[in-house]
Amino acid sequence: MAPDVETAVADAFREEWGQVVATLIRVTGDWDLAEECAQDAFALALRTWRRDGVPDRPGAWLTTAARNRAIDRLRRETLGAGKLREAAQMLDPEPEPDDDSGVHDDLLRLIFTCCHPALAVEAQVALALRTLAGLTTAEIARAFLVPEPTMSQRLVRVKRKIRNAGIPYRVPPAHLLPERTTAVLGVLYLLFNEGYSASAGQDLLRPDLAGEALRLAHILARLMPDEPEALGLLALMLLQHARRDTRAGPGGELVPLEEQDRGRWDTAEIAEGTTVLETALRRRRPGPYQIQAAIAACHATAARPADTDWAQIAGLYGELRKHSPTPVVALNHAVAVGMSAGPAAGLALADRLAASGALAAYHLLPATRADFLRRLGRDSEAADAYRDALALAPTAAERSYLTRRLTEVGPAENSSADVSVPGDPARRVDERTKTEGQP
Repeated sequence: MAPDVETAVADAFREEWGQVVATLIRVTGDWDLAEECAQDAFALALRTWRRDGVPDRPGAWLTTAARNRAIDRLRRETLGAGKLREAAQMLDPEPEPDDDSGVHDDLLRLIFTCCHPALAVEAQVALALRTLAGLTTAEIARAFLVPEPTMSQRLVRVKRKIRNAGIPYRVPPAHLLPERTTAVLGVLYLLFNEGYSASAGQDLLRPDLAGEALRLAHILARLMPDEPEALGLLALMLLQHARRDTRAGPGGELVPLEEQDRGRWDTAEIAEGTTVLETALRRRRPGPYQIQAAIAACHATAARPADTDWAQIAGLYGELRKHSPTPVVALNHAVAVGMSAGPAAGLALADRLAASGALAAYHLLPATRADFLRRLGRDSEAADAYRDALALAPTAAERSYLTRRLTEVGPAENSSADVSVPGDPARRVDERTKTEGQP
């Protein structure tokens, strides 16, 4: 198969999957049928585009192919001309009349549909990521910091509950939208994180997702202008997205925050993010997204790394722990304390977190401890902690960085890497806005 066609189909999947599935769910009301027919459409594209060429509008081609596949499926499954006419009318390409939900973007509409209050919040978010964003079970598991089999079981259970409870596939009226806001924000947040991590060269799988999440966050903020957390999430995304072009080097290596070229940061996005954050804070209803946006603003508005107000960041993480008392937030807090009050203070907090057994499989905990120990001159202990982190590190880039750090304090035993990654993992913890299971 021609590589350019393979690339075109892969690009179309990243860019169009959610919209194709969302449109089919809207017109068919059948979740499984929509996902299966979308998969069939992409498989057909692999065969057809090589022969006929890549269409000018891949998304429209895929939507039409998926709709035709759905019609074929319904034709086989329905009985009688009346049923067939009913199916054809259901699949009419004309958009449905506006409802009173105020949500007119298909993808955002279907995110609201996924986030039914009868489902647990984590289940809502996971289902939306799987169905509408096309994320694999492994990617969703990584976002929630749980094993892949655990996430697979959760997805099976939530689909079973939807089927058994007869949960409708529709957007609620406008006055009921707020009860789904937490989960919708969580979906957009994890979408952004997945794409943002990819754009930094960690995976290079879905660099488009950050921009799509930002687009949807703008829509949601306009839809719910009085919801401060919707504004807070938009501000957070803008402030993080402003650094997208500086987070990876020419070879795809990660560039930590303190080494990024701040002259290349997007000042327009920083200005917009700061303005949106100020608007949110004037509502005087602080929440985790607003606090994380405030942390991001501390970084984004510092002209030099030395100008970063780590004491303020530590205080903000203390506030964030009140809203999101998760181990990852506690680790971020330890990093900020270590940067503001010294490595001994940060190490004490990280040691307490390690003793609790939390984040036992999270490589940044031993990496953070190792950095504090190295800065304290306790090289032998630092080497042991780096080896612990190496055993848990999920990517070659992380392993490369940890291997290099290990060679600075002791022999690199049973470790290998092929990419040199500069930076400090303890400081990189602060860049990761995602929290364990916390939208």
